Amino acid sequence: MNRESTDRIEKQVQINAPVARVWKALTDHREFSQWFMVELDSPFVPGEISRGRTTHPECTGLMLELQVRDLEPERYFSYYWEPYAPDPARPETDKPRTLVEFRLESTDTGTLLTVTESGFDALPKQRRDEAYRMNEGGWEEQMRNIEAHVRKDS
Repeated sequence: MNRESTDRIEKQVQINAPVARVWKALTDHREFSQWFMVELDSPFVPGEISRGRTTHPECTGLMLELQVRDLEPERYFSYYWEPYAPDPARPETDKPRTLVEFRLESTDTGTLLTVTESGFDALPKQRRDEAYRMNEGGWEEQMRNIEAHVRKDS
């Protein structure tokens, strides 16, 4: 696959809302579930795993596990997950993971939200390119989703 970076995806969206509002949409597991199209079972707590099933029409019912790494209020939120098409048969200790990081910056017109997913180069070769391709498009969609979610509540 010919791409500029083999290890990371980065997307940004300018949201016309205060950082506090975007932070809530991002880190409240109920709001996250709405715009991310997943039904998560528990709040985000550093070191803990929040599990759920996807509700997206193209992949309804897939199990999703987010292991929260950091929560720095109104600045930074990160978690590890098994990217694109998790394999439920693979033992928990053997699941390849990437790191997803969200950064929030206050701007004159609201909030600049940046998402970065990294670690693709460490994935097994047979999954790497497809996971990258699917998540590249997925993050474009999710940035539109969170912007629309916050806009409808503002």
